[in-house]
Formats: sequence, structure tokens, C-alpha cells
Amino acid sequence: MHPAPSIILFTTLSGLGFGLLAFLGLGLPPVTGWVAFVFFFLANALAVGGLLASVTHLANPKNAIKAFREWRSSWLSREGVLAVASLLVMGVFAVALVFFDIRLRTVGALGALLSLATVFTTSMIYTQLKTVPRWNEWTTPPIFMLHALGGGALLAGQPRLAAILLIALGLLMMWAWIKGDEKSLAGTTMETATGLGRIGKMRLLEPPHSGQNYLLKEMAYEVGRKHAQKLRILSLLLGYALPAALMLLFTVHHLTALIAIIAHLIGVAAGRWLFFAEAAHVQRLYYGK
Repeated sequence: MHPAPSIILFTTLSGLGFGLLAFLGLGLPPVTGWVAFVFFFLANALAVGGLLASVTHLANPKNAIKAFREWRSSWLSREGVLAVASLLVMGVFAVALVFFDIRLRTVGALGALLSLATVFTTSMIYTQLKTVPRWNEWTTPPIFMLHALGGGALLAGQPRLAAILLIALGLLMMWAWIKGDEKSLAGTTMETATGLGRIGKMRLLEPPHSGQNYLLKEMAYEVGRKHAQKLRILSLLLGYALPAALMLLFTVHHLTALIAIIAHLIGVAAGRWLFFAEAAHVQRLYYGK
């Protein structure tokens, strides 16, 4: 698929924001007063900023409010409902902690649960799509969750936990890439896509049209294998290996943490770009791809 910048920003920033909110809800780091205000401001800026970026990807952003109506059947709607609920609950927790020095532990725990549930619903938006075999795998939800938890732990100043989570995430990413390459469009053919396999072997007589269109641009985006390998290495090194090494092997101070966070952001963004660019939609079959 065509990797839209708005979706890359959304999946990168919102995961970090909700991950940090989850740790803050659990009392990590144990901050109060204006220090807590800075942490909550950062977490909300990332979470809300990512959500706003996703809204710009809609054909008509004014219709975003309609997504909340279909929570019974739509993971996108559930994501919106849980995002608002988690931000409201964590808002109450933050106000009590920052301005009154009261730690509402039950409210914080509920906010942390809702924040992680929001990330899970985001992952399920992609996991449910059988038309994208690379996404329709068990690895997609834990990858999204580990991104939120690993990045959240990094921002929350939990170096050892962050390192463990990022190492686990890096290993899972490699597994997902390997299995994704093996699967890709395997098992999906012109016959299965059209439902005409009983007739016999099918072939494309000619493409539906000679020019480019929206579907080809969005659903048949192609990324070169060499280019993809370079981005995978970049994602692994900067997103997971370097931050984990800095957290485990060096004394953690402001400069070390800043380098780790910046590297992690760059690596995650590269990985997210690949997540969309390598998503081979079965729609490609109708164009002989």
C-alpha cells in the first residue's frame, strides 16, 4: 500500500503517547507536581497529535465523528471510543496528581488499561484485513503493543524494562518480516480472488485500463527488495538495538536518554513505512501484479 505520511505519524506517535500514559497511570515514573505535568503534556501531545494526523487521512475529516457510531462492529470505531475514554480518565488522574498531589491509583490503573486497549484496537484494524496477508497474522497485535510498551518505558525513564521490551520487539519484527515474505500473496490467486476457480485456470487478458488510478496508487505500491532490506536494517539498529544497548551498557542520563529516544523514533518511523509499503493487497491481482 502507499505509505501515507499521516498514517505513519499516527501509528508512530499515538502508540508512544498511549504507552507513556499507561506507565504514568501505573505510577512510573513516580512524579508529582509540575514534573508530572510535563510528562502528561508529552504523553497527551503524542497521543492526540497522532490521532489528529490520522483524521487528516480521511477523505472528509468532518465525517470522523460518524466513526464513533459503529463500535459494535468496527475496530476503527472502538479505537476512537477507547481513545477518548482513556484520555478522559487519564485527564482526571493527571489533574488530581499535578494540582492536588493526590494519586488516584484505581483511576490510574483504569486509564493505563484503557490506553493499552486503545493500542490493541489500532492493531486489530489491520490484523482483521484478510485482503492484506502480511497484516493478517498473529504477530501484528503484539508488535503494536510492544511498540507502545517499549517506547513508553523509554519515555517513562525505565531503562532496563525498556531494553528488554525493545529487544523482544526487534526479534518479533524479524520473525514477522520473514514470515511476511514467505506468505505475502501465497495462497491468493486470480481464481481464489474472483471465486471462479471451479471453471479452471484464469489469466489476465488485459488490464482494466491503461492509465494509473487511485487503486493502483494506494493498493499496488511496490518497494524494491534492496530498498526494503536497507530500511529493515535501519529500523532494527536505530529503533531497537541502539536504544536497548544505550539503556543496558551505559549510564543513563539526559543525553543518553535523548539519543535513545530520537533513534527509536527514527527506527520506528522506518519500520512503519515498511509496514504499509510492503502490504500487498489482493486488489493487485486484478491488475496482473
